[in-house]
Amino acid sequence: MSLPGRNNLNTRGEVMKYTPKELARLIDHTLLKPEATDRDIIALCRQARDFGFAAVCINPCYIALACRELEKSPVNVCAVIGFPLGACDPAVKAFEAAAAVRAGASEIDVVMNIGFFKSGLIRQAEDDLVGVARAARYEKEGVIIKVILETCLLTDEEKAAACRMAVAAGADFVKTSTGLNKWGALVSDVMLLRQSVGPGIGVKAAGGIRDLATALSMLEAGATRIGSSSGVAIINELRNSIF
Repeated sequence: MSLPGRNNLNTRGEVMKYTPKELARLIDHTLLKPEATDRDIIALCRQARDFGFAAVCINPCYIALACRELEKSPVNVCAVIGFPLGACDPAVKAFEAAAAVRAGASEIDVVMNIGFFKSGLIRQAEDDLVGVARAARYEKEGVIIKVILETCLLTDEEKAAACRMAVAAGADFVKTSTGLNKWGALVSDVMLLRQSVGPGIGVKAAGGIRDLATALSMLEAGATRIGSSSGVAIINELRNSIF
């Protein structure tokens, strides 16, 4: 974070906590639409390289393409696994994660088995995540695992319990949402997730984050990563607000 100064003032004279470069390094530039084409993925990767985003977050079929586009770039490639329902067979999830890492992914966003969890089958839900983490890290050490909780489908008590389960299974991050269900990230959920996992685990806010004010509110609440398909608009909004 830069020290306050003229270059960190917005048009209202307020000190901004992040420079555009700093904020970009907290954003996963995301494209998960089923109709996304190879050209769309190439454009996404070029934007990510130009803006300096933390990662591109894409469907597994495009991992190899993204890795070629981002070669020698600091931008990571993140694959979604078991997306968007989290309900496929655990062995399939583990295989998908391993294949994504072999193709070049260094981050995995996996949807937990929400049905198992809400059925009280906590051991099975945890084992499902353990299988993904082990399979991914067998292929390459240090792969970042983010567990998508789909907070809109959980009570506050379930959110806290799901956080504990995800951490026990080897998660580096807990993530609010797929962005494809009832609603996405809420500030209250980010605060609850941060409280539940403590300072040593990341919190990724995703779903419905389309502008600068929303992104900053999530970071203020305790998020350490933002997932958004509007990363370019968010950074441009910050750039335009600074003298």
